[in-house]
Amino acid sequence: MDEEVIPILHVKDAAAAVAWYDRLGFTQQWEHRFEPGLPTFVEIARGRVKLFLSEHKGDARPDTLVYLRVRDIDAVADEFGIQVKDAPWAREIELRDPDGNRLRVGTPTE
Repeated sequence: MDEEVIPILHVKDAAAAVAWYDRLGFTQQWEHRFEPGLPTFVEIARGRVKLFLSEHKGDARPDTLVYLRVRDIDAVADEFGIQVKDAPWAREIELRDPDGNRLRVGTPTE
């Protein structure tokens, strides 16, 4: 097993969040509930990049910032109708998911 870090983001509606993150190229890997009607905990992945989305109170806070490096920032920017900005270290965009979590998405400059 490779060691890894998986950020946990708080979401109010896991199904809606999964649909939003699908636009970023993430797909749902699995979902867990202790029993029907209780909060959902979901893993999503884009290649080897993983995120946990949790409806559980206390797992994370809104307004968390996650940086995502991608190969093609232009494709992501087009999907969200956002203009790419140039920074000294990368070409980037900033997004907010439906729950207020912030994502800075960029392709490193060489």
